[in-house]
Order: sequence, then C-alpha cells, then structure tokens
Amino acid sequence: MSAIRPAAVIVLAAGEGTRMKSRRVPKVLHELGGRTMVGHVLAASRELDPERLLVVVGHDRDKVTAHLEADWPGARPVVQEQQNGTGHAVRMVLEAVGSIEGTVLVLNGDAPLLRGDVLHELLAVHEDEGNAATILTADLPDPTGYGRMIRAADGSVSAIVEEKDADAAQRAITEINVGMYAFDGALLGAALKQVTTDNAKGEEYLTDVVTILRDSGRRVGGALDRHWIGPLGVNDRVQLAEARRLLNDRVLEAHMRQGVTVVDPMSTWVDVQVTIEPDAVIEPGTQLRGATHVAAGARVGPGCTITDTTVGEDAVVANAVCEGAEIGPEVSVGPFAYLRPGTRLARGAKAGTYVEMKNAVVGEGTKVPHLTYVGDAEIGAGSNIGAACVFVNYDGVEKRKSVVGDHVKVGSDNMLVAPVRIGDGAYTAAGSVITGDVPPGAMAVARARQRNVEGWVERRRSGTPSAEAARRAQERAEQGD
Repeated sequence: MSAIRPAAVIVLAAGEGTRMKSRRVPKVLHELGGRTMVGHVLAASRELDPERLLVVVGHDRDKVTAHLEADWPGARPVVQEQQNGTGHAVRMVLEAVGSIEGTVLVLNGDAPLLRGDVLHELLAVHEDEGNAATILTADLPDPTGYGRMIRAADGSVSAIVEEKDADAAQRAITEINVGMYAFDGALLGAALKQVTTDNAKGEEYLTDVVTILRDSGRRVGGALDRHWIGPLGVNDRVQLAEARRLLNDRVLEAHMRQGVTVVDPMSTWVDVQVTIEPDAVIEPGTQLRGATHVAAGARVGPGCTITDTTVGEDAVVANAVCEGAEIGPEVSVGPFAYLRPGTRLARGAKAGTYVEMKNAVVGEGTKVPHLTYVGDAEIGAGSNIGAACVFVNYDGVEKRKSVVGDHVKVGSDNMLVAPVRIGDGAYTAAGSVITGDVPPGAMAVARARQRNVEGWVERRRSGTPSAEAARRAQERAEQGD
C-alpha cells in the first residue's frame, strides 16, 4: 500500500441519474449498507487521508451539499452548473480551487463497492511507475460493452479501444476501464485546457485527457483490481439491489472470518458501521443497522431489526425491534418486543413477549415478562412487573415519569398514572389503578370492591345459553345438598 498522501481526491457526484427513476432522492444519495452511494466512495477516499476531498455537485445540489455537511465534514462541494461531461466537471474543480500540485484521484460517486485498499493500490502503481495518468481497471468475465485496455510491452497502456472499434483479438481482452483515475495534478490541469467538445454529445470527456497525455509522450499506466465484482457504477434500481447484496456479502464474510456466527447469510443484513464481537450468533431474518454493537456471546434473532443499539455479552434478543436502546449483559428481549430510544436494560433484566419500552431504565434482574407498556419510567433492581400493565406517561400535554423502586411487585393489569413513585419492597394488587405514591413495604390496592348480584342472568338474560348453564349449575348444587 502507498504511504504517499494524495494532494486531492475529486468525487464526481453531479449527475442526474435518470435511470434511477427517482424524483425525490438524488442518484448518489440512494443508500445501501447504511450509507449513501457517495458516502461509500468518500469513506474509501478517507482511507488515503487526502489533503483535499472535493465533491462535484450539480443535480439536486442542495440535497447533496446538505448531506456532505451533515455526514462528511471536510468534504468540500464544488458546483458544476451544467453537466457537460466528466472533463468539464474536473475543470470546474480546478477553476474553483486553483491548480493542484501532486497526485489527484478522480472517482465516481456512484461506485459504492469501491474499497480503500484498491485506491491505495491505484496510488502506489501511479507513483511507483511515475505515470502521468493511471487508470483503474478491472478484469471482467464478460467485458461486453466496455472499452478494452491495450497494454504495451512495458505494461503501460497504449490505447483504450471501444468494443465497436475492436477486432477479434482485442475483444478477447477482459481488462476494461473502470472510469477512475490518478493524475499528476499539474499535467491534468494543462491537458484539460486542450480538451474539446468535438464529439457526438458536445461534452468534455476525461478520457480525452488520457489520450492527450499519451500522445504527448507521457506514460499512462493501469492498476488492475483483480477482485472487482458487481456493477462498475450503479445506474438503476436493479444495479442498486445487486450492489447491496454484494456489499452485504462482503460485510458478512468479514464478520464471519473474525469469529461471528451468521446462521443464514442470505437472510441477514448488516450495515457497514455495525460492530460484532467474536462468538456472537446472528440468527436468520435479522437486520443490524446504524451504529449497532453486538458483544461476545450474544444471540440476536431470528426476526430482529436492531438499529443504533448496544447488545451486551450473552444477551438474547429474539423477534424484536430495537432502536437506540442499551441491552445489558445476560438480558432477555422478546419474542415480539419493541425497545424504543432511551431504553436501558441492566444485567439480567427481561423485556418479554409483547412488551414495549420507551425512555425506560430497567434495573438489574428486573422482569417485565409480557403484554406491558413501560414509558418514561425508572425501575429498580429485582422488581417484577405483572402482565398487562401500562405506565401511563402522557396527560395530553406533557410526558411524565414513574419511578418504581427495588424489589417491587407490581400486580397484573395495573395502571401506573405518572407522576407516581412506588417505594422499595412495595406491592400493588392486581387490577389496580395507581395514582398516588406507594410507601416502601406497603401494599397498594386501588380497585373497586367486588359485588355479586345474585340471579341477575336469569332475570336479565333469560333464555340465553348463559341462563340455561346457570340453571343447570343451580340444580346440581341443590341435588348435592
């Protein structure tokens, strides 16, 4: 890998991308693996630590610029008002920032499969060979439709022959032009001044710079990426899906080779920024998104969508949706649980079946087993929340907080109407609506006393199956007497 720092990386991201058929999202902002397409290219570029990172924007430039400002600080947008070709785009950069001395890389913003190690190799070949320009190339099993790289005896590139102009021997060549380059900055600037629009589209092409440099006796080389797979650029939704699958395969393979078990890679999707420790197990049908972290020994899935969430050691999360949550060690979540932002579960806690939590802090060993909503609450250690409880946190204007102490037993079918505090060691009776604080060690009973109205069914529901069943039961009781 090259240790030389490039003077600049220029990312071309001004195109409209009409084949994407998207009215709302600029082509380069379509996402895969938790990043935009241009984000993947910028991430690969950052591995080179360039002195300048310049992004050419044009179509929907306000959206692209806002994305750069939010997620890629330090990447400078340069406007290409009219999209008049790749050479024109690079010329607009040099006119905006001035001449650039040193090595300049020109990359396409719609190539999300680009890797940092490939760019290091491109830079190394460029500098080791002393090239004026170095073309990134790929070896494709089926190069149909692409220009073929013609190499001279010394390994330099003597020509790029388009397929329509190639003879049989040239068509048999499988090395093609990827469309990304390393240039000597000073020579690039001089050559761009010689580029014309004398072509069918009336545009300035960057490939003409390569021709100008070669015809002037400068050396043009090629850096071959022997492991290139997938589309060279993403131009439509079909290619986007293909690139998404290939990227995910790459991510999963890297995790598996580091000791993570992925039971079914075909149904598992993991974003590029997710981190997973060895001996974690990812079950089928699981999506790990954003800045999620899964610790050693944890088991996630099946059927989980986990976003920006920390999963602790030896935790088990099944059939759950978790967003912005902290799941501690040895915690059990699910099945069919929903953890919303601000939820924090301490060691050994449980959020069971059909439990929803939001902005809830649950203490060590506390169990919330089933059919419960816990919102804006703090629950201490060793407590148990019975089935079908609701932490009533919204009064129609404000969200209010409930506090439940250590080793509290909240009975089934309770309503805790915030703000309310239940002291350590207290109990609440099943079916209670708790509207006031409960002292430590007390039993709170907040329900109406039961009243049985004898004979009501026979009088008010005469002739129904219920009345007939009641009559038979009465007869059996009388016969037993």
